[in-house]
Amino acid sequence: MGKLIVLEGIDGSGKSSQYKAVCRRLEQDHVRFSHIVFPRYSMESSALIRLYLNGYYGTDPDAVNAYTASTFYAVDRFTSYRDDWGKLYEDGGIILADRYTTSNAVHQGSKLPDDELPGFFAWLNDLEYGKMKLPEPDLVIYLDTDVETSVSRMRKREIDTGTHADIHEANVAYLSRCLHTANLACDYYGWKRISFRNPDGTERSLEDKSEEIYATVRSFLCP
Repeated sequence: MGKLIVLEGIDGSGKSSQYKAVCRRLEQDHVRFSHIVFPRYSMESSALIRLYLNGYYGTDPDAVNAYTASTFYAVDRFTSYRDDWGKLYEDGGIILADRYTTSNAVHQGSKLPDDELPGFFAWLNDLEYGKMKLPEPDLVIYLDTDVETSVSRMRKREIDTGTHADIHEANVAYLSRCLHTANLACDYYGWKRISFRNPDGTERSLEDKSEEIYATVRSFLCP
């Protein structure tokens, strides 16, 4: 089998920018890999995700419980594995993913009390890696942030792109719960955490975090 590397973080964590930076660096270093971004909004397999995020089932994320909403995203991943990258992975290829099952742990797990999270995390693993036979990530890199920065970046993105926030992005209390759950998931699963701040409390630069992320990826690929 190949290697599956995942970048994870809440909305507005800078994950997409860092993901693109890793892709550029791998290409510059002539590393052969394939990349995929979840959810795949343009594909039919994401139909239930789009209905959910657009508020069809209710404008509060809690209108769809953690277990039900998780299956929406899991089906999109299952289809992508069959259609897009499964053969390459099974033939030993390197896959770099922007989000994965890890996002269900963060975003859907945030709907549950802390004492129920270990059971939910175990259920997720069994659903996607056990029942659906999707590959488990070899390396998960988690980008930490704070809620204020997350919200500021998302609002700027909406202005720049002329788009509107979905039911996750528009709910600041929900984003705060996601950040709390993400930190618990990071500890539970043993993800590689990329700190948002320097030891003195100042925010780390994009370039500084990018260097740590890429060094982590290269160290994993070339130990």
